[in-house]
Amino acid sequence: MFPDHLKKLGEKRIQPYQTEGFVPGKGPKHAEIMVIGEAPGRNEVEQGVPFIGQAGEKLTEFFESIGVDREELYITSVVRSRPYKVVETTDRKGNPTTKTPNRTPNQKEILAHAPLLDYQIDEMNPKILITLGNIALRRLIGKDYKISDVHGTVLNQPIYKWTGEENESYELTEESYTIFPMYHPAAVLYNGSLRDTIYQDFENLKQWLNR
Repeated sequence: MFPDHLKKLGEKRIQPYQTEGFVPGKGPKHAEIMVIGEAPGRNEVEQGVPFIGQAGEKLTEFFESIGVDREELYITSVVRSRPYKVVETTDRKGNPTTKTPNRTPNQKEILAHAPLLDYQIDEMNPKILITLGNIALRRLIGKDYKISDVHGTVLNQPIYKWTGEENESYELTEESYTIFPMYHPAAVLYNGSLRDTIYQDFENLKQWLNR
């Protein structure tokens, strides 16, 4: 999905940060629906596939509820490497051990991989961009937005794209894109009360797709 030079650029730009691996994304080259998460976790990095495990199962379940097969989607994330933190702890026997759990990507890491997401959006030109959670939402349309305010709604507006290595910032595009913000599928694993809300959001998406 990436030219070799762009993948190398992404690997170079993320190198200063505490991340590992590289998951470019998966799906049809000309998918009409692009799904954007925040970053891969350990399982995703090990297998090179985005959204596997419990969150991935929920994502598949939600899309299947509206008759959309996962194979129709292009699934990716704003950061393609796994951000982790180092935690010094002890095991059950009291021996010192080091753990490296997943963490939320920071703004420098998001900026480091900004050219990768922008390239894919330009090349694929999907009909709709589905953001999962606040990280992906704010990467595209700005930090003033909250998923709790705009989930399940269709937004037509410019998005932020990387300005290049000289300025290392973002600027809004002249053209508008169709964005559909969703709660991250992992949210329902921690807050079961969101389940009905997420299903309703997917029903709203179904209506848009079938319009």
